[in-house]
Amino acid sequence: MTGGLSIPRDDLDAIATDLWARLVRGKADRKSPWHTPVVGTADGALRVMVLRHVDAVAGALRFHTDARAPKATAVGASARVNILFYDAGAKLQLRCSGVGRIAADGGMADAAWAASAPSSRRCYLAPTAPSSRTDAPTSGLPADYDARLPTMAESEAGRGNFAALTIMLDRIDWLYLAHDGHRRALFERQSDQWAGCWLVP
Repeated sequence: MTGGLSIPRDDLDAIATDLWARLVRGKADRKSPWHTPVVGTADGALRVMVLRHVDAVAGALRFHTDARAPKATAVGASARVNILFYDAGAKLQLRCSGVGRIAADGGMADAAWAASAPSSRRCYLAPTAPSSRTDAPTSGLPADYDARLPTMAESEAGRGNFAALTIMLDRIDWLYLAHDGHRRALFERQSDQWAGCWLVP
């Protein structure tokens, strides 16, 4: 779906269907430009994160993080989160916002951890919290895991540092950039339904 817009750019329903399809693809396809959006928290910090789950029905996105990271503290049990997606090939920008929640315990976090590969779990084996100052360049990982991936059994030691960041979206700002005239639409969640309208780009 990259390389140009494959839907009518003047149909709100088609745009809504397409943007959710692109988000679902972004979660599954590491080569998708929407696999690694920019996520911003209320403290003003921005970072690139990997999109881990998309629930189009609930309007939810999920990312994974270290429970000790500053962003986990910034979001906590409820805080505004903004996400920026950009696909240069399709000339599409998507700005999403909603209420985020950090979950380090419970069924959803347990399931997310269970589904994570050793390459992802390795990040959570660092004995020191992310953003901690250090005297020398470091991955933060124990030396043994700099050179190899942990086994699934070894990776379990990182479970206590793992958390899921879920954002319940309530606003999606869609922008298509075109030489013959941009198009912009806004989708807002009202109760359990999305309502769309056009905006001047």
